[in-house]
Amino acid sequence: MAERQRGGGGAAGDAPEDRKPQSDEARSAFTPPLGVPLPAPPEEEHPTSEFAIPEGVAPEPPSEREGSAFALPAGTVAPDSSTTQSTLLPGYTPPYGSPKVSLTKDTPWQDRMRTMLRMPVGERPAPERAAKQDEPGPPVPRVLDLTLRIGELLLAGGEGAEDVEAAMFGVAHAYGLHRCEPTVTFTLLTVSYQPSLVDDPVTANRTVRRRGTDYTRLDAVFRLVHDITSQGLTLEEAYRRLAEIRRNRHPYPGWGLTAASGLLAGAASMLVGGGLVVFLAAAVGAMLGDRLAWLASGRGLPEFYQFVAAGLPPAAMGVALSALHDYVDVQASAVITGGLFALIPGRALVAGVQDGLTGYYITAAARLLEVGYLIAGIVCGVLMVLYGGVHIGGATLNPEAALERVERPVIQIIAAMLLSFAFAVLLQQERHSVWVATLNGGVAWVVYGALADTARLDPVPATAIAAGLVGLFGQLLSRYRYASALPYVTAAIGPLLPGSAVYFALLNFAKNELNTGIASLTKAAALALAIAIGVNLGSEMARMFLKVPGEAAGRRAAKRTRGF
Repeated sequence: MAERQRGGGGAAGDAPEDRKPQSDEARSAFTPPLGVPLPAPPEEEHPTSEFAIPEGVAPEPPSEREGSAFALPAGTVAPDSSTTQSTLLPGYTPPYGSPKVSLTKDTPWQDRMRTMLRMPVGERPAPERAAKQDEPGPPVPRVLDLTLRIGELLLAGGEGAEDVEAAMFGVAHAYGLHRCEPTVTFTLLTVSYQPSLVDDPVTANRTVRRRGTDYTRLDAVFRLVHDITSQGLTLEEAYRRLAEIRRNRHPYPGWGLTAASGLLAGAASMLVGGGLVVFLAAAVGAMLGDRLAWLASGRGLPEFYQFVAAGLPPAAMGVALSALHDYVDVQASAVITGGLFALIPGRALVAGVQDGLTGYYITAAARLLEVGYLIAGIVCGVLMVLYGGVHIGGATLNPEAALERVERPVIQIIAAMLLSFAFAVLLQQERHSVWVATLNGGVAWVVYGALADTARLDPVPATAIAAGLVGLFGQLLSRYRYASALPYVTAAIGPLLPGSAVYFALLNFAKNELNTGIASLTKAAALALAIAIGVNLGSEMARMFLKVPGEAAGRRAAKRTRGF
């Protein structure tokens, strides 16, 4: 019994040992049961993908390689180092990158800086003045302060916003601040400099609170910018010269400016048909108005009331002569027209339209709004006197009689040159530029007279063509002398100003003839716009046909255009 138990126990101990369970890997759910043969191994190691081409279907031919925006089009020969961008097909970026722009210093700084302003920041060439290893970098706060001070003098002197930005960028670029962005509005100047893409920008601004007319100072600032950008003045030298410019006195005394105002009004009255008596009356009225305006300015009155005061004496002189028509046979209308020629803000009008045409719409709107306020002041002053003279004093001012033009070519050319001369003195120009502006004004009147009187062309296009020649000659002279174009342009457009049209509009308003007055005022506005657009077009023609700096830069359009 015991043996059987031992034998049975031994048999029982052997059976579990033979049927010992295998590991979990051996008894997987995907493992066939015992006694079932294993399937044949697959021919390929990887299973068939659903994206694989089925059997019996031919594969598609390989597609053409997709082109790149930086690759040359088919059939175009790769350029060598001497090939410029102008020889490539337009509309393609060359695969070797943007062409190198070389801006030499033998061209005016206005053209060089204007070209760089119209380029993207990444394409602008680095400054040529490189700092030495043992020298620190440029003193950024002082450079920005000098840039703002120079821009303030230019903007206060009546320079266009684009030229002010070009001057500010030129000064900053000359001292090593190539990643610099200036911004100009009517009363605020801002300049921002960012050393690199990872550094914080440094921004400074300056407010222009006072504006004056001194073209001598404007020319001096232009020469300073030219020396900084072309001759490499140090900061100390630039600050010293800037301080000298600010300390310089006006080239003409106060009594000289008053006499010039009288000469301007007298010459304008002769331009519209007046004689010697009219010349003297217009001159006396303009000088009295100038003194009244100076008195209002000394009392701190705004410029609007200064123009109101300046418009009173010429209008009163004309009304008085009209009331004495039984004793004195003169053209009273010519006296008032001459006074209006001395008051119309032609400089601000040209600058405002120029800013609008070059894309500075905020500054242009502010300048034109200023012109509107000043003309409203003139209208208020003259209209009060005309209304009192027509309805109270019994003056017999007849616009139909004043419209009769008398062709006196020699006298009118001399009067136009005298008007331009007096205008140049009022603008505080340098003596050498006064004579050039005088000749330019005479040429403008000769062209206008030939077109309007001889060829019987409409006054508006005739004025635009004459103003275009003034702008063209002024731009050429400014490039020759590396100076601003304003001294050669602003005084020369004086004979073309619409003084008579403004007077006729005011006289019709005083007589309650609103339709005729609005028509005359519309004509005056058209003539003013023709002058401004003609001057700007002449300047752009000079830049268009003359050599543009930079071999591969090309002429870029003004800002905020449609991208043509």
